[in-house]
Amino acid sequence: MSRKRAYSLTFDIVHQLGVEVVSGKYSKDTAFPTEAELGIEYDVSRSVIREAVKMLTVKGLLSARPRRGTIVTEESEWDLLDQDILQWLLKREVSIPLMIDFTHTRLAIEPQAAFLAATNITDEQRITLINAIKEMEQATIGELSPLETDIAFHLAVLAASNNRFFVLMDSFVETALRFSIRMSNKMKGVKIGSVEEHKIVADAILAGQPEQAKKGMEKMLKEVLQIFNQAD
Repeated sequence: MSRKRAYSLTFDIVHQLGVEVVSGKYSKDTAFPTEAELGIEYDVSRSVIREAVKMLTVKGLLSARPRRGTIVTEESEWDLLDQDILQWLLKREVSIPLMIDFTHTRLAIEPQAAFLAATNITDEQRITLINAIKEMEQATIGELSPLETDIAFHLAVLAASNNRFFVLMDSFVETALRFSIRMSNKMKGVKIGSVEEHKIVADAILAGQPEQAKKGMEKMLKEVLQIFNQAD
């Protein structure tokens, strides 16, 4: 087997096993298959399985212990900032407590990002933010995806903060948004978020009004949090 093919197979198996762990097929209360059993199931060498298990262990999903073999860890030990794990979480039934945790995290990041954006935004980022609002408006008449344009707006604000650590959170925030926007809009009985609420934040950023930008973002996210809290 070529190195390239082995590498591809490893990632395929990491994905399949990751989805199965996250979905609950394997848990701390069930025996995780041995390397030999997984090799037979996936028709690959034990070295490929060993590498896949090692990668899942690094992500915090599995733990290898003497005399106990490989076991699935508690969800609290998973690396929830890992993009693979976040994507696998998307494939399982949506958990309201997880939505609440996501929204609390967004509340800790996005209002402050909006605050910073109002003072740090560059000329190029101003254009991106203006276009994000225009595209949200187009989405209201069916010309663009409501979900994608909503996400683009929030990522534009995050980028405009020009805080290097906030910018590094863009993938996490995007995945959290894909969860929460779809779920909160469904619970509200609407297909898209309020363009007007987003425009208030954008206008404050563009006008250099950090407190107004922060308050506008907080208001949107607290409404989302309230929806999830009522459903919990």
